[in-house]
Amino acid sequence: MANLLLIDDDTALIPEQVRQAFPAPTHRVEIARTGAEGLERVREGSPDVILLDLRLPDMSGMDVYLQIRRDDARIPVIFITMAKGADAAIEAMKQGAFDYLFKPLDLRQLRRVVGEALEVAERMRKPVVVAEPTSSADVEGAIVGSCPEMREVYKAIGRVSGQDVPVLITGESGTGKEMVARAIYQHGPRARGPFLVLNCAAIPENLLESELFGHEKGAFTGADRRRIGKFEQVNGGTLFLDEIGDMPLTLQAKMLRVLQDQQFERVGGNETIKTDVRLIAATHRDLKTWSTEGKFRPDLYYRLGVFTIHLPPLRERADDLTMLVDHYVKHFSRELGRDVVAVDPEVLDRLRAYSWPGNIRELQSIIKQALLQSSGPVLLPSFLPELVDGAAEKAATASAPSEGALELESFIDERLNAEARDLYDEVHSQLDRYLLTRVLEYTKGNQHQAARLLGIARQTLRTKLRELGLHVTHAIESNDDSL
Repeated sequence: MANLLLIDDDTALIPEQVRQAFPAPTHRVEIARTGAEGLERVREGSPDVILLDLRLPDMSGMDVYLQIRRDDARIPVIFITMAKGADAAIEAMKQGAFDYLFKPLDLRQLRRVVGEALEVAERMRKPVVVAEPTSSADVEGAIVGSCPEMREVYKAIGRVSGQDVPVLITGESGTGKEMVARAIYQHGPRARGPFLVLNCAAIPENLLESELFGHEKGAFTGADRRRIGKFEQVNGGTLFLDEIGDMPLTLQAKMLRVLQDQQFERVGGNETIKTDVRLIAATHRDLKTWSTEGKFRPDLYYRLGVFTIHLPPLRERADDLTMLVDHYVKHFSRELGRDVVAVDPEVLDRLRAYSWPGNIRELQSIIKQALLQSSGPVLLPSFLPELVDGAAEKAATASAPSEGALELESFIDERLNAEARDLYDEVHSQLDRYLLTRVLEYTKGNQHQAARLLGIARQTLRTKLRELGLHVTHAIESNDDSL
């Protein structure tokens, strides 16, 4: 159950809107009419997310926020305000507030922003622990594994978590890099501060700089107000930059300055902003090779690589597979309402023979699919989805292009003959249409899972679907919002 606290002296409309957007029993909404009452509720039991009015009868919303931040900076606070200028709300963002919304509330926007805040709150509060082999199935948020390579990872987390230095986490996609970053954060000196995550590969190049550093009003077309970036918002806390290898070269120089001097300028601004942020970065790329090839700045690589933790791929963790399967079968059985308590030995044999190109993330997906097909207390081989090894699949498809590739090739030929002028944008649109359709077919319309596979935010996925005129006809999870 998600616990929301609304601090607002409105006695009817706003509380009713919030309760409508977040109904029981999946959510609990508490109401505080004054700033003092709100602070008392926070101290009695930390809510997951706080909605805070800027104007309260006994004190300003800003004063309430600053006290909340002193008590527990991990609680995401979303301001709600009538003032369209929002100068105070922007100031709150500079102090680390999560976001701000305008009255009257847009329920769709409210659900999106609060949903994102709940995800951030879970990352900060859900403990990351190393599970023992005998108890791993009962541990939430556990890093599971006892092979020699994983024991080295645990040692590295212990060595660096107490040191306020940058950390670079390397490893293939799906190996659990974010979980390691959260473990470093939770065991470090900034554990009471905020923790934010940004996937550099999921944000268009022209927007990534603004997302990181913010922008001034009028900095570019569409910049109708000042934006506070992640480096300013997470001041005093920890910022995890996933897939930093995909950061454009033009932006890497600014990143280097932040790491060296802890200061930057917003896009379109001249004011030097000072910050105090611990950076943890992750990538599936070989940054050392990329730096020698000119694809990544060597000086930034050396600055990031002061301390590096490498996560092994699942195919190199054969000794851990039984433990991992046991953990996820029991964990997802509870989640999906199944009563599976044992795994047939042939299931383990098939899983051990697979190469796991998607690593832990793919294993979780396979276990979930098998459990959804299961009946009875034993997970049988017949419940497993088809496991097509990457090497075999490449060999089978190398001789002939896919249907999607043929369609794209035909489209390009047609537009070339027509002497197109916007071919780059047109091809990317066609590619997005094909890719999003294929991924949503694979996830059976589950937008949350599709966004995770694509490595983008759900809101970005929804925006792309609207732009392409695509409609989702089926979703297997009830919490997967429709368009």
